[in-house]
Amino acid sequence: MNEYKEFSGKTVEEAIELAGQEFSCDSDRIEYEIIEKESSGFLGLRSKPARINARLKEVSPEETACDFVSKILECMSIEAGVTAELSEDGSELSVQIDGEDMAVLIGKRGQTLDCFQYLVSLVVNKTAGSYIKVKLDTENYRARRKDTLENLAKNIAVRVKKSHKPVSLEPMNPYERRVIHSALQNDKYVETHSEGEEPFRKVVVTPKKGVVYENKKNNRFGGNRRGGYDRKRPISSKEFHKKYGADTKDYSTDYKKDYAAYLESKAAAKAASQEGEGGTDQ
Repeated sequence: MNEYKEFSGKTVEEAIELAGQEFSCDSDRIEYEIIEKESSGFLGLRSKPARINARLKEVSPEETACDFVSKILECMSIEAGVTAELSEDGSELSVQIDGEDMAVLIGKRGQTLDCFQYLVSLVVNKTAGSYIKVKLDTENYRARRKDTLENLAKNIAVRVKKSHKPVSLEPMNPYERRVIHSALQNDKYVETHSEGEEPFRKVVVTPKKGVVYENKKNNRFGGNRRGGYDRKRPISSKEFHKKYGADTKDYSTDYKKDYAAYLESKAAAKAASQEGEGGTDQ
């Protein structure tokens, strides 16, 4: 429970405003009781200031997160719904943003979303009794990014097995590095470790020492007879930007394919839903 603190001002309103400045919040977040109202005294002499006891209202982590995120979205002129759910043990808060064209919130490799998540975590934990882990997501980006990273890890592993040489990935945040490590932890032929300092720390995939590699003629590690691998033609940047908007210009090639598939499935589901509603009316 937050303790009351005493504030004084020329008026009760001024005392409340001073309390808001102290607690870094709007006046509607202040809970107060008046100790003494202001008085002007005889002929305006010896006037007494107003005195109040004030503290922050008890607000749930969900309310705090939704209120903060909604205000940021409003400042960005983005129309979206915000929901939050606290885990049963109160240790993790999941915040979901739902709206159209959330690419601007995701940013390059999710960097904008990660920064937004960090800010929400600061706000939520400022008044929380114990630390709460905040997970901010939109358009199911976290799960899709995880799938993309796991596919990347497997492709890099194949490359290392072919060349017998280590491969360094681009710098990643701690969560994304853990995804790579986890995806390859049971691989018989390669192992992973991290190098460098934040924010440039990266994963390096290397051949396992002492492992004997297969070497079948013209068919190494599942390749075709020409030594190649069947790959779908990647969507070009020009095609992707034209179809899904300029905000996606910094997306990686792997994520572009994943994001395109997601949007197409979303549009198909919406069309099916509208068709179903039309059939009901008839």
